[in-house]
Amino acid sequence: MRDDLVLSVRDLSVTVHSDDGPAKILDHVNLELRRGEIMGVAGESGCGKSTLIRSILGILPHGAHSVTGEIQFCGENLLSMPQRRLEREIRGAAIGFIPQDPYLALNPVFTVGDQLLEILRWHGMPGESSDRRYTRSVRARHRERIIELLDAVQVPDARNALDRYPHEFSGGQRQRLLIAGAIACQPQIILADEPTTALDVTTQLQILKLLKELAARFDVSMLLVTHDFGVIGQLSDRVTIMYAGQTAEYGPTGEIINDPRHPYTQMLIRCHPDRSDELIGIPGQVPVPVSPPSGCRFHPRCPAALDICSAARPPLLYGEADRQAVACVLYSEIVS
Repeated sequence: MRDDLVLSVRDLSVTVHSDDGPAKILDHVNLELRRGEIMGVAGESGCGKSTLIRSILGILPHGAHSVTGEIQFCGENLLSMPQRRLEREIRGAAIGFIPQDPYLALNPVFTVGDQLLEILRWHGMPGESSDRRYTRSVRARHRERIIELLDAVQVPDARNALDRYPHEFSGGQRQRLLIAGAIACQPQIILADEPTTALDVTTQLQILKLLKELAARFDVSMLLVTHDFGVIGQLSDRVTIMYAGQTAEYGPTGEIINDPRHPYTQMLIRCHPDRSDELIGIPGQVPVPVSPPSGCRFHPRCPAALDICSAARPPLLYGEADRQAVACVLYSEIVS
């Protein structure tokens, strides 16, 4: 594992039980996240983006009966890590999480302070002993830490905000509360699962700007899941395109947006109103994971499909170091 990598996903596959049989939600997914980097993960609904996040956090549903590959975090494979250590040292502490819906993520019957302080009570502040007693002085120290973070994420009247309930905050303010919770333990990585989907456009822009500023201020890497290329363009350094549980393409954001190679990426970008004068969709739909097409999973929808595309899955073809990689036979000449 390279020294600048904090997260390396290698050949990750996840199969779950369903009423119609086993469904392979992720199929040999590859991804790398560097220190201080924001990596966007894009694709249509049903492509496995949220399952990727859940795999890293170790919160897959009980029906996930087969998980293979590796998820290397700072040199350790999370898939082989004992569950207790994953809960105490990794999830919520070394790896923070910003959920998709700020309206559902906070419990309405507890104050904001009770919920955010529970994170520090469970994991502790950076540098605190793991065997500390939860005394009044420790709670007071934790409370000051949360107030400091609420100020950092620009929650109004941060000190009194802890005694209020979630319904007393707007959607954008609730998302700021969740962001404060995600960075409370000074994690090395933040996983953000479509954090602006439930917000209005103006609030989305504020949250995106805040995330970028916080990533730089706290020197944290971020994995940002989204279906919106506008979000990708504003926030991410590199992007991974997923289709039907597989890695279709990845590389620097500017190159992916301005010179997409995979036909799926090209069509996905043309669906964004800022990238095309004519709004066109992608014909067909993402295949169900119980019965995916043979070969390249995109070939039934691909306007450039060849006979070979239905015969064998194309490998991920790498170009120059740190440049684009694409899983498409049309670009076999970029192999270095």
